[in-house]
Amino acid sequence: MPPKQTKGEYIETDTGNKVSRRSQIHGTTNIILGGRTVIQSEALIRGDLLRTLPPSQHPTSSSSQSTSQPQPQGAQLAVSIGKYSLLSTGSILHPPRKLHRGQFSHHPLKIGDNVHVGQGAIVEAASVGNNVWIGAGAVVGKLCILREGCRVLEGAVVPQGMVVGQNEVVGGRPARWVGDVGWGEGWDGRRVWRATG
Repeated sequence: MPPKQTKGEYIETDTGNKVSRRSQIHGTTNIILGGRTVIQSEALIRGDLLRTLPPSQHPTSSSSQSTSQPQPQGAQLAVSIGKYSLLSTGSILHPPRKLHRGQFSHHPLKIGDNVHVGQGAIVEAASVGNNVWIGAGAVVGKLCILREGCRVLEGAVVPQGMVVGQNEVVGGRPARWVGDVGWGEGWDGRRVWRATG
């Protein structure tokens, strides 16, 4: 009998995503990984948090099945991550939530290509553009928009609803503009993907 092959740290999917066996991914049917994304150990993705509709607006509700609980919409996307992105150890992706007419509702979290989420960072943004770098320990608040090429420095706290412009650098608590990204200062997710696993 041939010897058993030892299991590696990462599981590689058909589209080239490398997912750590020690990461936590909830609601996998509501998460889209664009391909060649690296999810390191202890990273947490909350795909189980979906946008809900009040019972009166739910398309399948009838008078005989009405309940007082809000219903999740069918086949909805909670988290979308682009190609060559990296979720570092201990990072958390959480769809943003908002109180609307007395009910909590979650909105989709969309992350572009070539995005770096640093160790222990918490992201609850509405949108993260391409080529964005989020530093270790940073907190990106609810419904923030991070435009293409911007950087969030280590330990920064981006307040709720803030829009970080294209190629801007923000830092501090609360985060403020501290400069612009210089030419050639981006990071390459392809090198990280090749080196992982």
